[in-house]
Amino acid sequence: MTKFMDVHHGMEGITADQLHQAHQADLAIESDENVHFESAWADPESGTVYCLSEAPSADAVQRVHERAGHKADEIHAVPLSV
Repeated sequence: MTKFMDVHHGMEGITADQLHQAHQADLAIESDENVHFESAWADPESGTVYCLSEAPSADAVQRVHERAGHKADEIHAVPLSV
């Protein structure tokens, strides 16, 4: 499994509660695609949201996000960390 960082744009004004709800929507269905969403961060001013996950593929990550109602604009594999 690979770690992925995905990015969502256009979420200006997102609140902590809305971020939590979106993350929970992912968690509720992530096992269908063998994905695990670890964390989510947001910048309400720029409208950018970042999600860290572990998954078999970027396509699996996108399928979960699409079903949860918030398709990712970018998905990047991040196989190295320190």
